[in-house]
Amino acid sequence: MPFEVLTMGRVGVDVYPLQTGVGLAEVTSFGKYLGGSPTNVAVAAARYGRSSAVITKTGRDPFGDFVRTALEGYGVDARFVGASDAAPTPVTFCEIFPPDDFPLYFYRLPKAPDLDLRPGELDLAAVRNARILWVTGTGLSEEPSRSATLAALAHRAGSGPTVFDLDWRPMFWKDTAGTGLSKVRTHYKAALRHTTVAVGNLQECEVATGECEPYAAGKALLAAGVELAVVKQGPKGVLAMDRDGSVVEIPPVPVDVVNGLGAGDAFGGALCHGLLSGWDTRRTVTFANAAGAIVAGRLACSEAMPTAAEVDGKLREAALASTQRKA
Repeated sequence: MPFEVLTMGRVGVDVYPLQTGVGLAEVTSFGKYLGGSPTNVAVAAARYGRSSAVITKTGRDPFGDFVRTALEGYGVDARFVGASDAAPTPVTFCEIFPPDDFPLYFYRLPKAPDLDLRPGELDLAAVRNARILWVTGTGLSEEPSRSATLAALAHRAGSGPTVFDLDWRPMFWKDTAGTGLSKVRTHYKAALRHTTVAVGNLQECEVATGECEPYAAGKALLAAGVELAVVKQGPKGVLAMDRDGSVVEIPPVPVDVVNGLGAGDAFGGALCHGLLSGWDTRRTVTFANAAGAIVAGRLACSEAMPTAAEVDGKLREAALASTQRKA
């Protein structure tokens, strides 16, 4: 049977401090978790009972074994997780300074295995038949991953919802010196031509379209070819625009932030669940927004992904709080 959610791109091991409010130099204990944005999205989708898989590569090392075991433990199919000799499985460290400072330190040199994905290695039937395909901007940052990502998008064109997570990580783009964002934007535009849904924060939207004002960014993404543009605005909530001209604005869900790094991935998995469920844009984005808030209130990313019952509970809690404020 086709996968309901098939993601493609970054994978690794997140090593998060078990102490907050101090720098890595002072941290004495850490937790090890599955990481990588599209990988986390596949985990989040599996939490809702969706069949999911991720197309990626690890190094040939114990951390690569950990990735496969963790995926299977979360109910994500690991059949498309290859192995590369390019480099060891990436490791990512972070510092946790709530509510809004979470520096990341990526160890992906000289080249991350997930950027060694090649067009000829893709299972194009799985790509085309998946109910939702999820790709990221990081997948465009370097060859051969860029060609593989664009090949997957082109092969899938017209066969179902395709989500492009704009996912701007400037430290991963090594071949744009002297060209500014113009070369990056060219690659983003090539991906957007085959995309039905685009998701990004304001900075990512500006990289993709040149627009940083939410409404202008949404319109620019629609003009680039997508059918649904989702603009995340952090503490100001989420703006979503359909090709038919409807605009939905969702306010933020109150949360005591512990670690904001996994919130976007939780949002993505919940967005896929809403799209697969046939919900309208407002219900889908509202559900995704609440899922992101839940994970922002937890330490880890993959391990923190909520169930549908937890998201529904968060929405009831937020509605009750809103009623009490108005009363």
